Formats: sequence, C-alpha cells, structure tokens
Amino acid sequence: MAWSGRFALLVAAGVVPLVLLGGTPGTAWAVFAGWLALALTAGIVDLLLAGSPRQVSLAREVPARVRLGEPATGRLLVTNVGARRIRGIVRDGWEPSAGLAGDNRARLVVPAGERRSVPLAFVPTRRGERRARSVTVRSWGPLGLWARQATLHHEGRLRVLPPFRSRRHLASRVARLRELEGNTPVMVRGAGTEFDSLREYVRGDDVRSIDWRATARRDAAMTGGGQRLMVRTWRPERDRRVVVVVDTGRTAAARVGDEPRLDTSIESSLLLAALASRAGDRVDLVAWDRRVRARVQSVTGPTLLSRMVDALAPVEAELIDTDWSAVPALVRQVTSQRSLVVLCTGIDTPAAARGMLGVLPALTSAHTVLVASVTDPSLAEARRDRGDREAAYLAGSAERALRDADRVAAAIRRLGGDVVQAPPEELPPALADRYLALKAAGRL
Repeated sequence: MAWSGRFALLVAAGVVPLVLLGGTPGTAWAVFAGWLALALTAGIVDLLLAGSPRQVSLAREVPARVRLGEPATGRLLVTNVGARRIRGIVRDGWEPSAGLAGDNRARLVVPAGERRSVPLAFVPTRRGERRARSVTVRSWGPLGLWARQATLHHEGRLRVLPPFRSRRHLASRVARLRELEGNTPVMVRGAGTEFDSLREYVRGDDVRSIDWRATARRDAAMTGGGQRLMVRTWRPERDRRVVVVVDTGRTAAARVGDEPRLDTSIESSLLLAALASRAGDRVDLVAWDRRVRARVQSVTGPTLLSRMVDALAPVEAELIDTDWSAVPALVRQVTSQRSLVVLCTGIDTPAAARGMLGVLPALTSAHTVLVASVTDPSLAEARRDRGDREAAYLAGSAERALRDADRVAAAIRRLGGDVVQAPPEELPPALADRYLALKAAGRL
C-alpha cells in the first residue's frame, strides 16, 4: 500500500475546520479526530475501488541480441485481466547495466479486459546477459489518495554482444591479405608452402623451385630444340588451423583503461577470426580457466563470427588461477595437425605467467604459438613523469612492471613462441598484422 501527496494535503486541510471550530482544547481535539477519520475513510474507500495490481498479465517484447553501446527498443505489454480499471504506475526492474533510457516508471490507465504497452529504450553499458526479474505495479484509486502495490515475478533477458569495434581494421588487412596471395591486380606474390602454378624459369628465380619432371614433360611435348626450365610458384597455404585460447582467469579481470582485459581479448579474437576465415583458414576458439566457458569449433564461413560473438557475450572473468596444464590436451582435442595457437592472456609478472610458461614447450613442439597480451599505457606515462618524490616512486614501480613484462616476453621467445604486446586499442590490429607476417613468412 502507498499514499500520495493528495492524502497528505487532505489531512493538512484539517487545519481550516480546526481554526474555525476549535475554540476550546476539547473541541479542537474532537474536530481533528473527526477530520482525520474522514480522511482515513476516504483513503480506505479509494483503496477498495482501486484495481488489483495482481490481476494483470505481463509480456515483454525485446530484441534477443544487441551490440554493446548501440540503442535498442522494446516494449512491456500490460493486460488488465481484472474487473476494475487500473490507474497507476508500472516499473520494469531491469539491471542498471541494461541502460534503460530515462525513468523506468511509466504511468498508464488500463481498462478492464484491455492491454496497454510501455515503450522501452535500451543503451547497454556492459556486455553479457542483462536481466529483469520483476515488474512492480502500483494501482491508484479514483481519488488518487491510496494505492495498492504488488511486485510480480516476470523474467526478461537481453543479450548484449561484444561491440567488435576493431571491425574497422578488417578492410585494410583483407587488402593486404589479397596482395599476399596474389589476388589483386598488383599480383604481389608472397612466400608460401602451397603449390600455386608452373611457369618458365626467369633469371633470379630460386633454383630450388625448378620442377625437373615438369621440365622433362615439356621438353618431350615440344617439337623444337632447346630446353625450357619450369619452376613451381607457391602461395601461403590455405585451410590451415588457427586455435584461439582466451584466458578467462583472474588476470583477465584486471581493467586496463575503461574495460577489462577479457574484452580486449575478445576484440582481438574476433578480428583475427574474421581475417583468418577470409584467408580460407579454419578457426576454433576456446575460452578457458579451469573449465571451458565457451567453445566454437568446426564452424566456417559467414556463421563463424556470429557464433563467436554469441558464445563470448556472456563470458565473464573468474577470480581463479587458470589451469594451464590442461591447455595442451585441450588443443589436441581441437586439432591434431600443426596449427597457429594464439593464447590471449596477461604476461605482467613472471609469477602470473609461470603456469603458461610451463606448458609452452609442449605447445611449441607441435604448433606455432603466439601470445597476445594487453599492456597498460598508463605505465609508460608514469615511467616518464619524475617531477616530484611521489611521481618518482610511481615511475620506479612502472619501470619494474614493464621490465617484468619484458622478461616474460623474452622467456616466451626462448621457448619457441612469439609475443604481441600492445594497448587495448592497438592489440587487435597488431595481432592481425602478426598473423599476416606469419603468412608471408610461410610459417602457417
């Protein structure tokens, strides 16, 4: 039950008869009691005439998926299944991170047997499953003095997908990929391991590319004299495997800038998957800490990105240490052929990276391993600022942190892996560039 300002004004209006009729203390108390009883009677009658807030049927129409930061619209349908008109306020109880625009309270009048809709506008501020668990209905009486209120359990769900802001880098990387493969008019041919075509030998060609059997067949087929050497041309191999392992342990929960490291790892994974699928490679993804949080496997073509985005949307970092000892077996479950294994994790300190470093020999012996790690740009700024004593202490701490990360990166390279380190905005394109470099070098 609730009461309005009208009821308070009605009680306060009792001052008028109290002044006019309350000549003695006894009379004044009698007038005040009579007026208060009248106000309470009016409130009770108003409450009895109000429609029941429990006699409503609720339904939501919201989009199943929306990208982080993008606006979305929906509506809440309120149907009055009771016998009395409902005049009141409806409050839809979404999580704050769903970004319900404006006031989430709506005034409406629903006659008996009719339905009204409440518009909903969302601008989500956080990735994942955003939920609403209840709707509160407050029904006022005809006089607007007292109201009946009930909170009704009604589930709602809005899946907020990763924004994939790094998509803007895809076009330029695809153009470079086409140049690498020789599919543009420039006909730039990169090194590779997959046979492309045969052509006649010209000065400057690698003599190891001469195909002697093709040369013999050509000489046998030609009627004229002279020998024409035939050489093989190569292109980067297609239909290779790329396995992305996203670390969802406690290091992924650390915030760099205005987002967790996990979100940057997701952005990097999406850009790499989009580029690798354009190159004809097969991409598999596993989000892992001590159990599989998300998996996308054996998916190719245009559905790959949508499946990855949908699988990674509800994944949150867990405040536990990642079990790196299980990662080699996890990769073997995905593929048995030599692949590019990308580990999206943090390498801030040797202690935090000890588990990952322990399994690198097992991975690098069978695969090409690339570690992608987010760096904090504020550390570089703090290292340069030494204006006072406090800044000098901060600069020393930043220097130590950066040197620890460099030590871990050097250890990864000694163990046969490769490292990409960059700030959040730069890591996705940097990882894509390293993938293209490996393609050009024939290491994929």
